[in-house]
Amino acid sequence: MSGFAQFSDLKGVSVFITGGGSGIGAALTEGFVEQGAKVAFVQRSDATDFADSLAQKFGNGPLFIKCDITDPSALQHAMSIAAEEHGDIGVLVNNAANDARHSLDDFSVEEWNWAMAVNLTPQFLTAQTVAPMMRRLGGGSIINFSSISYMMGNAGYPAYVTSKAAITGLTRSLARELGVDNIRVNALLPGWVLTEKQLDMWATPDDLAKHLEKQCLKEHLAPRDIVDATLFLASKASRMITSQALVVDGGVVVTG
Repeated sequence: MSGFAQFSDLKGVSVFITGGGSGIGAALTEGFVEQGAKVAFVQRSDATDFADSLAQKFGNGPLFIKCDITDPSALQHAMSIAAEEHGDIGVLVNNAANDARHSLDDFSVEEWNWAMAVNLTPQFLTAQTVAPMMRRLGGGSIINFSSISYMMGNAGYPAYVTSKAAITGLTRSLARELGVDNIRVNALLPGWVLTEKQLDMWATPDDLAKHLEKQCLKEHLAPRDIVDATLFLASKASRMITSQALVVDGGVVVTG
């Protein structure tokens, strides 16, 4: 057992996760699998070995569907496959994103559009696709991953920061529209989570030390630190929580 919090009502629930084969997404997939949920996830790169390893560990392997989420028809098709295999999707986790660094001057319109196609458009499209399923189920939970990057006003990746701010707005709008159908929509805002990608590409000792100074809790975040909060928002334990932005960052930014 990995030690995640246990939410018994997630057992048997059909869960769909974008970017669920690496980084934070892989931790999320494992966390839901451990609950006994029926998990399907999409990933552009091959995650077959990862899915197989969870099947061996828990006896409840996730369904991996290789998919480029910038292709709307492919993403919708992947969701239909997941629903055919596991039943109507009751929990949607929009996790996939790309935080490639760039400046204002050297970023083309084509690159901007691609960034939105990765970081923002899928969150709208998946919600649009899953809403009829959740209505049939009598409700559901949509969890959109945003980021504290826009609350900090970070430079160095304006397209990413813009998309993450937009996700919070989308979340609040959808929560209002879908609440009548008992569909909850919340945003989860991680801080700097030290995935392998972050450690390999951007986490210099100096930057890590400076960021830790900003945290109230003096410990860097790991992918598993995001899992329990996501499980809580998916579970009926949060049944009256919607239209909210939950920050998990060790105490860098404040809400309220």
